[in-house]
Amino acid sequence: MESFRTDLLLIALIAMLAPMLAELPKNFRMPIVVAEILLGIIAGPQVLHLAEPSLVVDALAHLGLTFLIFQVGMEIDLGKIGKRPLAMGALGWALSFGVAILCVLLFQAMGLIRLPLLLAAAALTTTALGILVPILRDCGDIDTEFGKYVVASGAIGELGPMFLLSFLAIPNDSNVLHTLFVLSFVAITLAAAYLAIRVRSSKVVDRLARSMQRSGQFPVRICIALQALLILLAGKFGLDIVMGALASGMVVGLASKGPGGEALRSKLDAIGYGFLVPIFFVTAGIRFDLGALWASPLVPVQIIILLALLILVRSVSLFVYRRSLSPADAIPFILYSATGLPLIVVITEIALSAGLMSPERAAVLVSAGMISVLAFPILANKLRTKLGLPA
Repeated sequence: MESFRTDLLLIALIAMLAPMLAELPKNFRMPIVVAEILLGIIAGPQVLHLAEPSLVVDALAHLGLTFLIFQVGMEIDLGKIGKRPLAMGALGWALSFGVAILCVLLFQAMGLIRLPLLLAAAALTTTALGILVPILRDCGDIDTEFGKYVVASGAIGELGPMFLLSFLAIPNDSNVLHTLFVLSFVAITLAAAYLAIRVRSSKVVDRLARSMQRSGQFPVRICIALQALLILLAGKFGLDIVMGALASGMVVGLASKGPGGEALRSKLDAIGYGFLVPIFFVTAGIRFDLGALWASPLVPVQIIILLALLILVRSVSLFVYRRSLSPADAIPFILYSATGLPLIVVITEIALSAGLMSPERAAVLVSAGMISVLAFPILANKLRTKLGLPA
């Protein structure tokens, strides 16, 4: 118990320090996610030996994972993005995923990358929408045409891998039965989404908003209960918790649109980004196998290849956007779309727990993801500034 208290205190201190570290230096601000993972690596058994995940911390980290996916679902506002950007984003992601499959197969045959095929392809086609949205907002791009295409690509870049992860959990036998289960879960989620839209258009939201000032925090408890329910149903229907957490986040996002839902979103952000989500990323850093990065001379080559693949597979989607993006926007669009650490961490954590990936391979993949969120948005912003575009 004493060890748990010490580890929890250390993780809380790291979570407190991470936002300050992310602000320094001002001309090279790293995402908070990267700061949390880096500080976790330093505090963990690989460097200072100050912390090791206990059962209680692991449970909190697991809650942080589900809450991260829940908030990803809340951020995806399909109605605001528009049908055309979403359709183009879906087609672009599908092309990127197909190319990712071919590239991974090629490098597997060459012996340069040894990662599970579908998991590697999913990781290569993720986009860190939660990191990009604040960047685009600060640059003044969020409401521009360029920003809408980036957000649409990012939304599909989160939804596509999430759905893929969920369906990878379906056993090979009884496929017909599990297909029925999946359809049942989708039907339940759509029914919940319909009710969320109806509730949003009634006076119920205003009444619930007024209760946010009381100790009961009834709307927050409804959201937590909905998340737990859909996670449970996803598990019962043969899906992964990813699908349940994502679906519940999208339903809550629909219900909390508008001024009436701002207080609720603020409370959920405080629970997630202020408490549970940092525990997940710090714990991922503590578990990070730092020694794997120099265990083989091929590791730096593998990281460089993965970074190149992140850009290459996203470059294919430009075929879809060739008439919608200006030539000057093309490279920044690719760099933004190829930014993908949070879901890469999620994918590796799920793969590690399922025994589908070794810690060494996970470390290489996470390292590539960390470099992508550090370098790609900065390069994209510099390019748009240099070309005289809004940035």
